[in-house]
Amino acid sequence: MLRKVIVVLFVLCCFILQCSVFGSLAFAGIIPNLMIILTSAFGFMRGEKEGLIIGFFCGLLNDVFFGSFLGFYALVLMYIGYLNGKFSRIFYPEDIKLPIALIITSDLSYGILCYCLMFLLRSKFQFVYYFTHVILPEALYTIVVTIFLYPFILFVNEKLEAREKRRAQKFV
Repeated sequence: MLRKVIVVLFVLCCFILQCSVFGSLAFAGIIPNLMIILTSAFGFMRGEKEGLIIGFFCGLLNDVFFGSFLGFYALVLMYIGYLNGKFSRIFYPEDIKLPIALIITSDLSYGILCYCLMFLLRSKFQFVYYFTHVILPEALYTIVVTIFLYPFILFVNEKLEAREKRRAQKFV
């Protein structure tokens, strides 16, 4: 139960930070995508199911507040969380290279997928401009924020897992 409450608080805090604090810290209108960081991190730390669920709720928040239609961002982030969950078997907490590589890949995939489905299908063919002025700067800004936010997410996850192990040993 505590894990669910903390995950909900993480999702809400990251969404509020993304909309308010990082909105005012935008570089050329680009803000980091904290929802990608959160979805990816929980995906490869906890597995496919939890990545999928957290991705859905992060995307649903984006859909409700910023989306043109309901479900697009939820679907995209669900897939990102699920695919990152596939890497939970090779995840080691002390190694930061895998999380950074997965978050970069997730953010680039997210940007390209959003471009293809939201702009390309409406005959807006400026991919090079969109990639160099939106997708790439957002990915770089997201990685800078990941370096500071990911250790905190990992710390909280490790504390929750240790607490869950202690509680499970009580019943054995």
